[in-house]
Amino acid sequence: MRRFRQVFHGFGLSCLAGAVILQVLVFFDIGAQGYFFAVEQNQMILNAEIALTGFTVAYFVFMYLRFIRSLKR
Repeated sequence: MRRFRQVFHGFGLSCLAGAVILQVLVFFDIGAQGYFFAVEQNQMILNAEIALTGFTVAYFVFMYLRFIRSLKR
């Protein structure tokens, strides 16, 4: 079970870090051009991005609730 938790947290933190890096790139693009425009043509990549986004949101909520519960102790 410990190994599963390590993989779970490693994957979750990697997804969160990727989201932050992507957001920084978007802000730089907006700063340079004044707008950001992206279109994904490949349906498989789009579905993978949506699934990873769902996992990242669930992981963030899990970690946030765990943090809030730790404050109550």
